[in-house]
Amino acid sequence: QVQLVESGGGLVQAGGSLRLSCAASGSIFSIATMGWYRQAPGKQRELVAIITNGDRTNYADSVKGRFTISRDNVKTTVYLQMSSLKPEDTAVYYCNIVTNLSYWGQGTQVTVSS
Repeated sequence: QVQLVESGGGLVQAGGSLRLSCAASGSIFSIATMGWYRQAPGKQRELVAIITNGDRTNYADSVKGRFTISRDNVKTTVYLQMSSLKPEDTAVYYCNIVTNLSYWGQGTQVTVSS
């Protein structure tokens, strides 16, 4: 089993920054990808950013140039640095790790006020 613990969400004004963290623990073997998704009220969950085991990254068009995904050297913690936040970034943000299975964090609320 893999456990994911997220932190770093909160309330911020438009133009501000937040940093999300997701720490993985448990039976972690051969992580293929680590990523962040978000789900706004009434909308489907969508990919925000993803980083592969080879450190390749991919971002949603809506966050390119504003968000940066990274991870620690041990590759068990993934971060999402969010800058120039907009009200439309308001959502619950979920961490996801894919090994031979897909694991999800509990979600952390990000609210951007205008």
